[in-house]
Amino acid sequence: MPRPQREQEEGSSREALYRAPALDKGLDILELLASRSDALTRAEIVKELGRGASEIYRMLERLVARGYVYRSAEGDRFALSMKMFVLAQHHQPIRRLTSRAMPLMDRFAEESGQSCHLVMRERDQAVVVANAAASADWVFTVRVGTTIDLLSTGSGQLLLAFQDPQAKAELLFRWKDTEKAATFAGLEAQLAAYREAAFRIDESQQIFGVNDISVPILSAERHALAVLTCPHIRRTASAQPDVGHTLVLLQRMAEALSLQ
Repeated sequence: MPRPQREQEEGSSREALYRAPALDKGLDILELLASRSDALTRAEIVKELGRGASEIYRMLERLVARGYVYRSAEGDRFALSMKMFVLAQHHQPIRRLTSRAMPLMDRFAEESGQSCHLVMRERDQAVVVANAAASADWVFTVRVGTTIDLLSTGSGQLLLAFQDPQAKAELLFRWKDTEKAATFAGLEAQLAAYREAAFRIDESQQIFGVNDISVPILSAERHALAVLTCPHIRRTASAQPDVGHTLVLLQRMAEALSLQ
């Protein structure tokens, strides 16, 4: 039996054995609110989750009391607070990498006149965990905490190109028979080329006029710990390093952060 399938079945057995309904309700609420940009009423949450109004009421009140969810001034809408994001920032691997990266990212922004951001994978997506903005009047940055797609962004594609085989197998198992699996299959040749080149430069698929330059931060086994991306923009009124020179600066930073 393939390992991902075996682990999936074992996980299902453990889930059935160690069910915690109250915890599941709380996590369902947090995941729902995290997926929405707008605040939801209690009735909308009840409808979305298909649970009883009384159980949602009790759980919402506890989440508000603990600071994970905030209630609107009118008192009838609920949204995710920043507490989970703050907790994530205390996660040791993120703290260690960002503390090492930030001085180098600030130096890169100063030398290149461009912004950059640091991206790490989180299951089926990626998250911006740090950024540095150039000191110019006109800049483009991606805010910390932004979740980005693995398949349609430069950072995400480079994370996929340098993922370890086990992570790839697990990802494809979760994507089995989905549109994402088909998209991934269509990208495999490109991902192999990115892995061979150890960088990716292409037009942004999110913003016109931006060229995304991405390089991996590698483990000793040459798997991606994170990706550094510079959304390179051209200014009309000032001299600045071109895309090639900016790539060299970005590679220098990634090399300093990679594990040899």
